[in-house]
Amino acid sequence: MSSARFINDTLDSFIKFTRRFHPELRDAFDDLFREPLFAAAQLLVNLGRRNEHLALTQEKLLPGEEELTRQVTEHMCAFLSKTYGGGRVALRAGNTKTHGLLKADFVVPSDLPADLSEGVFQPARTYKAWVRFAGPGPLAPADVDDNGILSMSIKLMGVEGEKLLDDEKFTQDFTGISAPTFTTPNVRENLKLQKRIYDGTPVLYFLNPFDSHLLDALMQGLYAKLRGNPLEATYYSCVPYMFGEGRAVQYSMKPCGDEHTKVPKRPTPDYLREAMVKTLGERDASFDFMVQFQTDPHRMPVENSSVRWPEKLSPYRKVATLHIPAQVFDSPEQLNFDRNLSFNPWHSVAAHRPLGNQSRARKHIYLETSKFRQRMNGDARVEPTEDYEIV
Repeated sequence: MSSARFINDTLDSFIKFTRRFHPELRDAFDDLFREPLFAAAQLLVNLGRRNEHLALTQEKLLPGEEELTRQVTEHMCAFLSKTYGGGRVALRAGNTKTHGLLKADFVVPSDLPADLSEGVFQPARTYKAWVRFAGPGPLAPADVDDNGILSMSIKLMGVEGEKLLDDEKFTQDFTGISAPTFTTPNVRENLKLQKRIYDGTPVLYFLNPFDSHLLDALMQGLYAKLRGNPLEATYYSCVPYMFGEGRAVQYSMKPCGDEHTKVPKRPTPDYLREAMVKTLGERDASFDFMVQFQTDPHRMPVENSSVRWPEKLSPYRKVATLHIPAQVFDSPEQLNFDRNLSFNPWHSVAAHRPLGNQSRARKHIYLETSKFRQRMNGDARVEPTEDYEIV
């Protein structure tokens, strides 16, 4: 084992050990310290940023962005080959471990204000949807050993209109994670992380003294923790999207209830799925789907995913409810069906076009890595419809 790998694994083991402290102690820590610590880290991030004097919704290409995107894609596909070669079932290279793929309804209220009526958000419109809850990846360990950031991916069906990515005709996808800032600020830094992941030293991406990303690690770490139930986390898009013409938003999906499932004293490898099974065996679950409008192009940047848009400049506004009815979802057939699906924010109508370099890169990265994974498995690529039946 190389010295870099030894240092990475030692640090990773320490991080996992600290995450096992009693979750109620972590909840108390979050109540007292998470926001002040996050604000301090965010202040330092902002002090290091240059004001590029862009307009609202204005994008700016990174130098060499197309090549950076190509290299990220190559490294992620190479990681899949190395990790799942030899006939093993290939999982996603990111948002890897499936906790559940659920049926849902995406309900737009009948009294939606006119200034929020854009694209799929039309008053009294309801869409059938699939919702996928997952762990962060790039591997799928026992839940207690994952890094504590969850993801949510939503696929609406029956969405009419021309799409920005033509491999699906009638869907609209939304994605988010359980932290308000992304792991990397831009695709250039994401490439550095992917190289570390391939080498088995991802922790050193954040802690490298010669190229530190400690502030990003701190902001993510403040939201990374053992959770009791994916249905009780708040999710954030972390990157912006158009909202009609001339306006940009970020999304957030917040649980409607205030339930708090405790982490089991002896958690099983899949305790998060088991918590969802118990919840949806007893009741429905719902999320408020909200948008936050960009009002300041510097303090709410399009091209930097390490900056949380301040709610004091622009509060979130509800535009829909994601209603997840009580259901049985853990059959082998439904879990396997997840492998046939591809979630990509470019499965979108123009009114909700993704913005920023991370999203521009995702258009290619997500498409190519999903095709690569499905080819490895011999899985069919499926665009689900409202009446699609799992067999």
